[in-house]
Amino acid sequence: MIIGVDEVGRGCWAGPLVAGAVELMGLIDGLTDSKLLSKKKREQLDLLIREQAAQFALGWVWPAEIDELGLTEAVRLAMQRAVDKLTIADKRIIVDGNINYLKDTLGSSCMIKADLTTPEVSAASIIAKVARDAYMSELATRHREYGFESHVGYGTKQHVQALASLGVIHDVHRMSYKPVARYTL
Repeated sequence: MIIGVDEVGRGCWAGPLVAGAVELMGLIDGLTDSKLLSKKKREQLDLLIREQAAQFALGWVWPAEIDELGLTEAVRLAMQRAVDKLTIADKRIIVDGNINYLKDTLGSSCMIKADLTTPEVSAASIIAKVARDAYMSELATRHREYGFESHVGYGTKQHVQALASLGVIHDVHRMSYKPVARYTL
């Protein structure tokens, strides 16, 4: 029994950091690193994962928390929030990457490229990405001029132009990030 854990949104300048945690009951065809899938395929797999997983959860950490805690602790908190919603007794937890952000949780370990090689981690990556992208698209309906639906908070040319002309949105942008901080003056 494996629970896979992965996060999305680490490098974004705006929006939440989201971690997914998934325990699968059986194989789901097509699982891989969410970054390698089209949006349509991610959304299709997200539905299958939610229907067929033994259990799944999301952990959200908001921009103000990221600013207060720093990125490393925010990643740990997002993952912990996701895992805390699951039954984890007697299960192995695999965290994507080279840092075990859940080192205080019994049975946890990290694995580089687990989102590519371990179906549970791939599933966690997918549900976190789909949830975060949906949140950013909804946010775009309230802040249309920022283009969140297309860049989902990453530091693209479009996002830089929006920051330069419109400034930051204090409850959306990560104020502690240097590229964002320069637009707070």
